[in-house]
Amino acid sequence: MKTHRTRTGQEHAHHRTRKPRRLRATVLALTAASGLLLTACGAGNGSHSNTSNASNHTGFPAPAPATTSGGDNSSEQDGEQTGTPADKIAPSPDYLSTFALDVDTASYGYARRVLADGHLPDPSTVRPEEFVNSFRQDYDRPDGNGFTVTVDGARTDSSNWSLVRVGLATRTADSTDERPPAALTFVIDVSGSMSETGRLDLAKKSLDEMTDRLRDDDSVALVTFSDEAETVLPMTRLDGHRGQVHEAIDELETQSSTNLGAGVETGYATATEGLRKGATNRVVLISDGLANTGDTNADSILERIANERRDHGITLFGVGVGSDYGDALMEKLADKGDGHTAYVSDDADARKVFVDQLPQNIDLTARDAKAQVAFDPETVAQFRLIGYEDRKVADDDFRNDNVDGGEIGPGHTVTALYAVRTRPGADGHLATASVRWLDPNTRAPHEDSGQLETDALHDSLNSAPTTFQVTAVAAYFADTLRSGELPGNPGLTELAARAHALAKKTEDKDVRQLAEAIDEARRMN
Repeated sequence: MKTHRTRTGQEHAHHRTRKPRRLRATVLALTAASGLLLTACGAGNGSHSNTSNASNHTGFPAPAPATTSGGDNSSEQDGEQTGTPADKIAPSPDYLSTFALDVDTASYGYARRVLADGHLPDPSTVRPEEFVNSFRQDYDRPDGNGFTVTVDGARTDSSNWSLVRVGLATRTADSTDERPPAALTFVIDVSGSMSETGRLDLAKKSLDEMTDRLRDDDSVALVTFSDEAETVLPMTRLDGHRGQVHEAIDELETQSSTNLGAGVETGYATATEGLRKGATNRVVLISDGLANTGDTNADSILERIANERRDHGITLFGVGVGSDYGDALMEKLADKGDGHTAYVSDDADARKVFVDQLPQNIDLTARDAKAQVAFDPETVAQFRLIGYEDRKVADDDFRNDNVDGGEIGPGHTVTALYAVRTRPGADGHLATASVRWLDPNTRAPHEDSGQLETDALHDSLNSAPTTFQVTAVAAYFADTLRSGELPGNPGLTELAARAHALAKKTEDKDVRQLAEAIDEARRMN
């Protein structure tokens, strides 16, 4: 699972918390810059990416020794006066950056919904890594379980600042005939707030379509919750019983309050009772996250079902719906429940999550996956990981397999983007990125890595691969909605122009939707 770790005293001494701020009305003064297992993002380019072989091995040496000599280097120390918002970036505490992998996309999906409704998203709901991980990428894939590691980068218009991308990819998803059977417990919010068009009706339609796509040896259970929770369908093998499942779905209707805690607890009890050995056992929570009855605290809700999660490996996938959405609660439940979140706002989103991806991407290829990036103090003066605030892991815990990481499935890519200030005239090794994971069956640890040299940096974002450019636009857009402090951020007007050009070049509807979302933000400023 993806945990938010409490920093040590030393880490606090070097870390400055930056509270997000709403978009300023004077946006031109800002520098501006999407599964259970959802295909996220990352990309590479053969000429400038450094991709490791996907060999699985243990005892991998540390990426680089931790040091505190370079994290506090500022622009003034290098004789550089940029005068850009980059000056506001907190100094790096050392030259290591460690985090749990994440393939969530709910933040980007919800932001698009809010913008389409004519509002700016609350900055607290904007998570840049989920914007970045909402777009298809073209990393090389490993042959078996595990990851390939791709590291590339491009210089920005801000002096000595570059964007460095770390991309991790798992093997291509097997066909539905080759994956293990699934035992899915759907926990469905039927509270009064779910009566809004695009909530329960969308969930019912999606579940009906998904039921027809699952295999005969898959199993489904249905739990509903309002002021109380009820198991309306115990774990049922689909072979010969699809009509029974459809009937249970069709009878779902909204009631009153939202006792989400009772829903999750009953859902896990139902999943445990119907547990299938050798199958992927998962709870899928579909809700607007607006809990108002019973236990509304994610930690205490999940503590009550801790044994089911730990003993049986049942993971939680959260699917958010509704224009008014409890993002914080849904995100924390999925994080603590070893799972992921997605957000659906229309039929296309729902079909993508429930019909195309969920039946195909049920298997796991890696448990407790973590990444660690070691920057070279000889070439790097300062760096900042863009997003992943809730995924940070202590550097010393990279190889501590008792510390939770992320659960990743086949067909996934994960991208982490860094803002990196190189030393003037720096030449040579820039960074080594390593990923560590546990085999989902044997829990044996494995590692792999990739490296980046300064001469492999693209001269500009415009000369970088198309997928890198999309990644940069998505990150800068998220940053603008939160704070607008990343170096090289060109502003919403330029971002919109770049996004539209990329949409035309790629003919990718996801990139076109990104351009439209940026247009909506521009119109509100």
